[in-house]
Amino acid sequence: MTSAPSAAGQRRAGEETRAQIGRVALDLFTTRGYEATSMREIAEELGIKKASLYYHFSGKAEIVRSLFDQRGDEAEDLVEWVRQQPRTPELVRAAVLRWIDSFSEDKLRGLRFLAANPLLARTLEGGGPRRIGSALTDLSDALAELLPERNAETALRLRMAILSINAALGASTGGGFAGSDIVAAARASALAAVDSLLIPRTGPA
Repeated sequence: MTSAPSAAGQRRAGEETRAQIGRVALDLFTTRGYEATSMREIAEELGIKKASLYYHFSGKAEIVRSLFDQRGDEAEDLVEWVRQQPRTPELVRAAVLRWIDSFSEDKLRGLRFLAANPLLARTLEGGGPRRIGSALTDLSDALAELLPERNAETALRLRMAILSINAALGASTGGGFAGSDIVAAARASALAAVDSLLIPRTGPA
């Protein structure tokens, strides 16, 4: 006799379904445009009934918000992880790389969508993009305390290292670069920036 699925199993299945909806919707939003994509088209692409789609999301805006909420969770989790680690300069390098290495092709697509639809991102209830930005600011502030030199310039350079993925994505526009190339370029740039921050500059002899 087959037992009924556990509550945990049902929850995981629901989370996986929502994640799949998010991936498919983001792909349609990116290729067809947010306004030009309907909930019916998303349901058809997924091979489900529209009513099933509405069971998980009330509309397109909620789908987009869920994508930003997921990334916000990850950014806040990283800040919490940093706070639990030994307070050494090596943590700066580890945390920055942890953030950059977390970017998959889907997450890069989300960044592209955010850049292409700034008005939509600003009007989302719950401040999805603002939540991510706030968490990354907290991350930068926590890591800046570990730098050998602490001033406005080094704090800004650290923020630039954390946001190197955004810079690499922007530079890749129109170039046909693969997601792995973008992450690799961002990683190399961030490493160079962080390593320069961890080596105290010496003044004139």
